[in-house]
Amino acid sequence: MWIPPTDEARDLLGLVEEIADGELTPRTAADHESRGEFPREIVRTLGRAGLLGLPYPAELGGAGQPYEVYLRVLERLAYRWLTVAEAVSVHTLSCYPAAVHGDDRLRKLVPDLIGGELLGAYCLSEPAGGSDAAALTTRAVPDGDGYVVTGTKAWITHAGYADFYTVFARTGGPGPDGISCLLLDAATPGLEPQARERLMGLRAGAPAQVVLDGARVPAERLVGTDGQGFRIAMSALDAGRLGIAACAVGLAQAALDYAVGYARERTQFGSRIIDFQGIGFMLADAATSISAARALLYTAARLRDAGLPFRTEAAQAKLFATDAAMRVTTDAVQVLGGAGYVTDHPVERWFREAKLLQIVEGTNQIQRLVIARALARP
Repeated sequence: MWIPPTDEARDLLGLVEEIADGELTPRTAADHESRGEFPREIVRTLGRAGLLGLPYPAELGGAGQPYEVYLRVLERLAYRWLTVAEAVSVHTLSCYPAAVHGDDRLRKLVPDLIGGELLGAYCLSEPAGGSDAAALTTRAVPDGDGYVVTGTKAWITHAGYADFYTVFARTGGPGPDGISCLLLDAATPGLEPQARERLMGLRAGAPAQVVLDGARVPAERLVGTDGQGFRIAMSALDAGRLGIAACAVGLAQAALDYAVGYARERTQFGSRIIDFQGIGFMLADAATSISAARALLYTAARLRDAGLPFRTEAAQAKLFATDAAMRVTTDAVQVLGGAGYVTDHPVERWFREAKLLQIVEGTNQIQRLVIARALARP
């Protein structure tokens, strides 16, 4: 059992549970997911409660919470409704470049970005460049006192709903050193969100492409220095991967708890099915994998909070937690049998949602590559 490090953290988690009880009900989640409707007002409610700026310092308008506390909040949100937890995670990721690498002018904008009313989008991937992010082709050409941005971004969560877009574009030559980071307002002429993708899961939070057709950005919206964008993107993703791992742990725990509850009630051959080893062992393995994933996640979070390197540990946590979520949700469907395959029970939706977590913010094959390269270094 985790003991909150401060009274403030304990009260914060109590607030999360209170909001979840009122806003993130199973019926609300199922209804939004079935209609593919993004819960913008629910996310706004979380923002007004201060939950969209948790890990950022108070001087920037944030809550100044340790990253571990922020991840505990994400885990609890994901336990209730993954789309909402992912929205908080993506927004936090979108704010990172300006909050951490912005100059004084940009940092003055951060209190508004994380204040709760605005929502951010993180624009790195492209139609022809997912895992190979350094090969992106969106260009930002200097023009007078700013840049003109042209290209297409893909798989952009919050596209069409976001108030600002953190965009990575090429300002120089090929390779990672030619990439810069820019902060664009949603109202920028030439920034054009497209139709939302039709997803297998997380339909309420479906992403879309964003076309940038000669979008003009003032020079003061350059985050960091020219050519620093790729390093900013990778640094942001290290922290963002912990967010996805927290979402995976929360989702897996929800699936396990539901399956256990069903197995305690369902009887066959005169016994509860949880008393059969075939079911009991499956649930035991699920509980163990969730505990291991949670341990990896918060070990990495504590390294980050201590200012120590955590890139490899973040990759391990994201890899293990999302693979575990896929196994646990698959087994939850199996425990329910035919009942698990119908929409009357949420486990089939959780099964579909878990798959996405193995893909976003670096596929699990990329996580293995990060870990393997760390092992290969002397």
